[in-house]
Amino acid sequence: MSDDLPAWAVRLRAERRNRLWSQREMARRLVEAADEDIRPRLPSRETMIRRIKAYEAGHNRPGDPYRVLYARAFGLGEVDLFGEAGGRSIREADDGLGVYRQPDDILNMNRTGAVIHLPYQAPVAPELVMYFLEQLPGHYKADMYLGPRHLIPTVATQAELIKELALAADAPVRRGLLGAGVAYAALLGWLYQDAGDVVRSRAWRAVALDMAHRSQDPQLISYALTNKAMLALDLDDGRMVVDYAEAALADESKLCPKVRVLALVHQALGHSMLPATNRDLVDRLLDQAAILVSRVDDEYPWGNACRRTLRYIDVQRATAYLRLGAYREAVALWDGILGVAPGSARRDNGVFWARQAAALAAVPEPERVVEIASVAASSVGVTGSVRLRKELKAIQRHATAWAGTASGRALADIVGQFA
Repeated sequence: MSDDLPAWAVRLRAERRNRLWSQREMARRLVEAADEDIRPRLPSRETMIRRIKAYEAGHNRPGDPYRVLYARAFGLGEVDLFGEAGGRSIREADDGLGVYRQPDDILNMNRTGAVIHLPYQAPVAPELVMYFLEQLPGHYKADMYLGPRHLIPTVATQAELIKELALAADAPVRRGLLGAGVAYAALLGWLYQDAGDVVRSRAWRAVALDMAHRSQDPQLISYALTNKAMLALDLDDGRMVVDYAEAALADESKLCPKVRVLALVHQALGHSMLPATNRDLVDRLLDQAAILVSRVDDEYPWGNACRRTLRYIDVQRATAYLRLGAYREAVALWDGILGVAPGSARRDNGVFWARQAAALAAVPEPERVVEIASVAASSVGVTGSVRLRKELKAIQRHATAWAGTASGRALADIVGQFA
């Protein structure tokens, strides 16, 4: 345990580590945050790294321009970073994970949503594995209803705690915690993806894959690879989606039906994005997945979208058909899907409505597009889903033929609020 540190010093280190940035990466971010007239006056990268180490050790408090650069790099206000939080100091426990606590508080919630606390040093009870796994279904449901904004703080706290417990646990408890850690890291990666934070999403998906390999469970390794493919979908990189999905199926004979379904679906979606479109291949892959859905009977609490989402394969097929340009077929599927979707699942329904509207825009059915887009847009403020905003913006790409009409202007007004 080190000496007491100023609150701002601990905040700087906690914010950096919660983003999984090294001190070298922090230096790069500070340089990027500088205005053009300031950047030439900054010291060398090695000097910047030494400054960062000194700041985080509390040796000297950042002055101008570093206070501004830190605030820009973290996307926070200067008061949030350098305010004294009531004048308290915070005691640091340097375990390589960036977890801390205030001396008279059990837990301290920082602005990134994670609770920071002292490292766990007692024996780890096996029952904790089931404790974390039993909470996952509730988190998945909350994601459907709430979106990322309200759920990230809870899941981030638990993911960090699982990482900490895994450091202290012996096998086989450690194996169980690593399995739970894969599920939580993957969920957190998804939540950050939905919130539009690609950097954190990529970092947590890398954590999931690392934990999966450490667990030595082929189901978890495949699941973690599929989650990497999921992020590549939003990055519009079809080749990367296909590569990750095919890697997820490398040990297909060892995989349970659910894991194979997830990999096959992403393989199909990846192929729907490639320049050389192959609808027959996409349909074959989705047909294979459809057969397997009825065989899903495992007890893994993660990756259950194929059981939780009504007409799951039809949702994937409609999404692929939109990318393939089969607009009327996509509309027919969306009309059937959205007739049975639960109204409470705001975020998921919003994404589906936006995709339905995009297909209708290409058909075209302008008045119906405006009506559906308006309903989908109302879900953005509630869920905080940046992914839904992206889907809404994509509608206009399919509406260029009637952009100058009254319906086109109405659509532009709806989408324009998310520019």
